[in-house]
Amino acid sequence: MQGTMMHYPLTLSHSLERAGKFFPKAEIVSRRPDHTIHRYTYADLYRRARALAQALQAAGLERGDRVATLMWNHHAHLEAYFGIPISGGVLHTLNLRLAPSEIAYIANHAQDRFLIVDDVLLPLYEKIKDLVHFDRVFVVRWSGSAASDLASGLDDYEDFLNAASGNFYYPDLDENEAACMCYTSGTTGVPKGVVYTHRSVMLHSFLLTTVDNFGICNSDTVLPIVSMFHVNGWGLSYAATLVGAKQVLPGPHLKAESLLELCEKEAVTVAAGVPTVWHNVLECLDHNPGRWKLPRMRILIGGAAPSLALIQRLREYGWSMVQGWGLTESSPQATTSQIKAHMKDWPEERQCEIKAQAGIPVPFVESRVMNVDGEVPWDGETMGEVQLRGPWVASSYYNLPEESDKWTADGWFRTSDIGTMNDEGYLRIVDRTKDLIKSGGEWISSLDLEKALLAHPEIREAAVIAVAHPKWQERPVAVIVADEGASLSPQALREFLSPKFAKWQLPDAFVFVEELPHTSTGKLQKAELRRRYRNWKWEG
Repeated sequence: MQGTMMHYPLTLSHSLERAGKFFPKAEIVSRRPDHTIHRYTYADLYRRARALAQALQAAGLERGDRVATLMWNHHAHLEAYFGIPISGGVLHTLNLRLAPSEIAYIANHAQDRFLIVDDVLLPLYEKIKDLVHFDRVFVVRWSGSAASDLASGLDDYEDFLNAASGNFYYPDLDENEAACMCYTSGTTGVPKGVVYTHRSVMLHSFLLTTVDNFGICNSDTVLPIVSMFHVNGWGLSYAATLVGAKQVLPGPHLKAESLLELCEKEAVTVAAGVPTVWHNVLECLDHNPGRWKLPRMRILIGGAAPSLALIQRLREYGWSMVQGWGLTESSPQATTSQIKAHMKDWPEERQCEIKAQAGIPVPFVESRVMNVDGEVPWDGETMGEVQLRGPWVASSYYNLPEESDKWTADGWFRTSDIGTMNDEGYLRIVDRTKDLIKSGGEWISSLDLEKALLAHPEIREAAVIAVAHPKWQERPVAVIVADEGASLSPQALREFLSPKFAKWQLPDAFVFVEELPHTSTGKLQKAELRRRYRNWKWEG
């Protein structure tokens, strides 16, 4: 029997039209590099994004052409989020924290045709301009300082928009056409491009508005601390625009004091960032009691698993926390650490333990944990590789056919994360494949040890790595960042860990450092730590 529903393509033009028509007065607030505040509305976003789309078409953009952005979180970047895809182009957010050679490699691999860049990032552009092949470069005068003449070969973004007549007509886009693309952080091998369709972005945006996930709604004020160049800022700006929520964009100012000031003055209700951000925020609050009158907020955490200690500290301030787990290849959200109805009467500590897990798959995404024997039992102990499939999970990498082994023969994406599933269906990420420690033929989870160490009140950060051992193949070494004034010893830390781990699982050595290396998106660089300690000298 044939269906009778009308054909209605899911494209980003719907989100932009909805925001412009029904929420024209809702604000979009951006912090400039000079700390001043820029304010405008969805009516402005609607007009300017359409102008950008028309200007790109007039500049010769063809369907599927990539337009790169090298920008902080602010209103013009949001314009690019919509203006580029609705023109028929593909938004490609470049990670400004990468080395210039890496940025150039990614831009060339994606075959980016145009670039939109912040004026404060022109020194970075100067380092890559001879390595890349952009047809035109548009400069957003974002610094707040007096305008100066642009160097030869650069175009003013405002002049570019002003040249548009305003009579923009949407191209007849198919929902399965590319809308945007991001590259993985390259922690294993070269960075790999993931292309998102209009349909996948729209479905993922709608997911983020559902109550059991992030619950973004019209009455929210959303602060994405996560960079808009990292997996499309977790999709938060797309979701916020879909429902007409106020958006607060922090620009380059990601220090705790600046973020807390924004939260207070703009009455933020939803804020999203990696765990490191929230450790810094809590530390700042501890050192400045009573300085800010903060609203009740929902804290969204991703990029790395939050510790139990962090979740409990956030609750002390009256903030609820939701963890979303996923990857660039899953847009990114694949699971949410939601509390089921029958768990709401559980003790607080037990609820926090649930929230610390990756959680259950979000609607439409399927997950399974596989080992050599097939799908693992839901016993919370048997480990295997986490695999995903769903409408916003990638089916291939852009222009990298040699990476096809990342997908199983039956179409599941192999995440390289190792996990377990408990009897409630909650996924717990045990480790990355490359980070598991094999000692004497037995596996040790570096992630479990790190979470336990982070529960210590005097430990700020912890990483556990495998170091080659002459007898046991590999043994764990813990690298610790202690709080200021802390007095920690290896023996005391072993005693702290011993109730939760067998003796053979405990780290054989503890190294105390001032800071740990992180990727540009806040993830621990364990590969760098393994490099630093590869020549470790074991005693005896």
